[in-house]
Amino acid sequence: MSYTGPEFDPHRPPSRRSPLRRPLTVALAALVPGALLGWGVYAAVGAPGGGDDRAASPATATRPAAGSAAPSDDAKDPAATEPAAPAALKGKVVVIDPGHNPANFQHPTEINRKVDIGTNWKECDTTGTATDDGYAEADFTLDVAHRLRDLLRAQGATVKLTQDGDREYGPCVDERARIGNEAGADAAISIHADGSAAGHRGYHVILPGAVHQGAADTRAVVAPSADLGERVADGFGRRTGTAPANYLGDGTGLVTRTDLGGLNLSKVPKVFLECGNMRDAADEELLTSGAWRQKAAQGISEGIVSFLRG
Repeated sequence: MSYTGPEFDPHRPPSRRSPLRRPLTVALAALVPGALLGWGVYAAVGAPGGGDDRAASPATATRPAAGSAAPSDDAKDPAATEPAAPAALKGKVVVIDPGHNPANFQHPTEINRKVDIGTNWKECDTTGTATDDGYAEADFTLDVAHRLRDLLRAQGATVKLTQDGDREYGPCVDERARIGNEAGADAAISIHADGSAAGHRGYHVILPGAVHQGAADTRAVVAPSADLGERVADGFGRRTGTAPANYLGDGTGLVTRTDLGGLNLSKVPKVFLECGNMRDAADEELLTSGAWRQKAAQGISEGIVSFLRG
């Protein structure tokens, strides 16, 4: 650490004694009492005009007042203060799929109905998981989706959600894929949080594997989806400061699957993001923090923007 200013000038060794030093010392000794007397009068009377015209020192000018609040996390976050670029994603369409639905648990018959996902038949949807304190995955995914939507719209993207807490249940996984297809999405992402065992921590991005069976044909989107997933994983990890999952993906934060209808039936680049494990206490502390969820949305946004801009 380096400092500047007279208080922190480096110590200088004394110079050799000058022949004039003694006479100068005597003269200065005679002047000091007079100078002190003058200063005493000045201090008693005050500066001309009665005001204190002394400029604050650099130290006092920059020191926050006692009891003042520290800067907020947003104020210290460069991304939060960067000006928006409204035209950056103009013409681009992003579909955000908030996993599950807060009301799914009220409709067990409907969400357990089987739908065709190409490789087999699976339940229309599930209730999702929750933390030990009852914070539902469906509430988490909708909150992050809203934050992500706002960030992408600020850069000019057209953003569509598969559900906004405005449906009785679902939509089913096949319809979630269809919404992205019909929107002609340039990128689609399904947001989730895992429900694995305690001690399993971290995020992972699920990529579509090559499927060509029944209604499913991912061959055209496998490569761009992998690109999207890698960029989202990078942005998410960097922005949140969290590590890739320690229980799958071999530390890469990337997993390929062919058993998810939302990926199998997608005709546009799409990935799933498991933001953390709701059943682990350490991950739960992050997932239930609004400030952390904002960082999560920023990381996802950065990954999507990077993908869309090439």
